Amino acid sequence: MKKKPEKQKDLESLREKLAQNGTVFLTGYEKMTVQQDFELRKSVRAAGGGYKVIKNRIAEKAGEGSPAGDLLKDLKGMLAVAYTSGDPVALAKALSDHGKTNPAFTFKAGLVEGRVVDLAGITELSSMPAKEVIYAKLLWLINAPAQRLVTVMNGVGRNLAVVVDQGVKENKFSA
Repeated sequence: MKKKPEKQKDLESLREKLAQNGTVFLTGYEKMTVQQDFELRKSVRAAGGGYKVIKNRIAEKAGEGSPAGDLLKDLKGMLAVAYTSGDPVALAKALSDHGKTNPAFTFKAGLVEGRVVDLAGITELSSMPAKEVIYAKLLWLINAPAQRLVTVMNGVGRNLAVVVDQGVKENKFSA
């Protein structure tokens, strides 16, 4: 059992992580094997996030006065926190992918950019394309009209050159 200074250190660490990270997901991990937990932590790190098993009372105290306060009230069961300051979609995808292969892993709730989301919101978030894919689509939409304009402008010159070339070959132009 941890002594009070160790618990205080855990509390301060969690409070700091909650303040630094805009996205927090509460998850249940009952009956997960060590290997499954290892794989989960690895996928969360790859998504740019962190994962920590917490005591409910410490989580509740750490959330007091923060945007995650409502999320961390009256917790029950064995819980862990996944958090990121980066792309919330990437973390949600990593967690939901792990949940599909490991039924012992469950979502409880989440906090995304200051808003508390439920299980349905987390599922929607995990089905969205990644931020990089959205940026690529947006850039394509911005670039497409300019690309079409250049193609049309080049087409006029190309067509004129073909007509002149055919006329020269058939001696249609006389001097």
